[in-house]
Amino acid sequence: MNLIQRAVRDILTADTAVAFTGAGISTESGIPDFRSRNGLWSRYDIYEYGHIDSFRRDPAKVWNMLREMLSLLEARPNPAHHALAELEDMGLLEAVVTQNVDSLHQAAGSRRVVEFHGNFGRLMCTGCGRRFDVREVDITAAPPCCPCGGVLKPDGVFFGEPIPPEAYRDAVSLAASCDVMLVIGTSAAVAPASQLPHLVKERSGRRQGTVIEINRQPTALTDSVADYTIQGKAGEVLPRIVEEIKATRQR
Repeated sequence: MNLIQRAVRDILTADTAVAFTGAGISTESGIPDFRSRNGLWSRYDIYEYGHIDSFRRDPAKVWNMLREMLSLLEARPNPAHHALAELEDMGLLEAVVTQNVDSLHQAAGSRRVVEFHGNFGRLMCTGCGRRFDVREVDITAAPPCCPCGGVLKPDGVFFGEPIPPEAYRDAVSLAASCDVMLVIGTSAAVAPASQLPHLVKERSGRRQGTVIEINRQPTALTDSVADYTIQGKAGEVLPRIVEEIKATRQR
């Protein structure tokens, strides 16, 4: 039995399967990993531009970087996103928990998406709390503002900000209760998101779940938390899993 077949068996026999995705699933849509050699943090100091204190101190400066980041929202879903949406349609995937802020899971058709780090397709007023679709706002202003006069910021989590409480609760609940977690395209380096795969294993009074890692290269999870790792592009591995599931069901 190869690893694709093993993953198919585990997914088909699970009562609940969940996907946990990171930047690696979106790189095939043309969105570079922020931490990669060509990512944003190679050109902008992560704490000078990515920390909420920096935004509060000089929002116009941080918006110079944010305009470049928001241009990435023009990307389209790739086969990996579509494969996860198809697994949900087949009744085999309960939800997607994502660290990404690009809305590509929803664009591919996934219905239950827990946005752990928020969504940069929305802007939030730091004054009155009103939210706007980014497409409705002129972001060339320095910085863009709400009609109330408050400065707008992307409705995502900056360093120094808490995880949205509802997203945190949903993600922890899904991780603690699922039988299978597909960990896709994440280095599992940023807390508290990095702890979610561990919750699949840290259970009292019930059998541990199975963690299936799908990534191009080994990560901190590979030799510690993952039951096994399928090394390769998510856009190639996930469609193969879906096709194998269809073939298995037809036998």
